[in-house]
Amino acid sequence: MDFLPKDPAILVSSVNMLLRDEEFDTLESLCYNFGAEPKDIKDYLYGHGFVYSDKQKQFRPIGYNQKETNELREQSCLAEMLSHE
Repeated sequence: MDFLPKDPAILVSSVNMLLRDEEFDTLESLCYNFGAEPKDIKDYLYGHGFVYSDKQKQFRPIGYNQKETNELREQSCLAEMLSHE
């Protein structure tokens, strides 16, 4: 691949594939290789409904892990309440 695609769906797929297949260790190294800024790609894809997960090293649809986030928040609140009893 000589350049990063402009189409958001193809860009997400390409970046995720390159990170998943360990062509690049980080989004930053991938961007450096293609002469792009990580912030620019994150902002562009956010505007098209994707957010970058540092933990998973991939772009995901906004809200993809919302259920997981809500469950963790509930567990944290419950643990805090129990610790004060």
